[in-house]
Amino acid sequence: MLKTKLLHPELLGLLGKCGHKTKVLIADSNYSFVTNSGPNANIIYLNFMPGMVPGVDVLKGVSEMINVESAEMMAWPDDFDNTIHKEYQDVLTDVPFAYLDRAGFYSAVKSDDTLIVIATGEQRRFANILLTVGAVF
Repeated sequence: MLKTKLLHPELLGLLGKCGHKTKVLIADSNYSFVTNSGPNANIIYLNFMPGMVPGVDVLKGVSEMINVESAEMMAWPDDFDNTIHKEYQDVLTDVPFAYLDRAGFYSAVKSDDTLIVIATGEQRRFANILLTVGAVF
């Protein structure tokens, strides 16, 4: 029996396979998980119902298991109140964030470096976050 907070066996196994610079996407419920994933991506379906499992909860669990070097999000319109962005920053203190245009974000996710795509039930728009795994010192 595991004593860690994260218990999902497949996700634990894939996180264990991540190396420095591997990418992990935590995707909201609007993301097209299959068509906008890279050739090496393994999709973990945690989208049980709308709103379950929230993106912030997934980020909290994942960030306890890996060192996050950086994070990327899709840029949102100026008039959009992106409430999840602040919540992500509160979890990833001292982690630099970059903001990519739509095409750039999809291109980054589709790279060969993306190993894990986690489908969440997060309903907020622009809630996708692409993590880069950092080295452990």
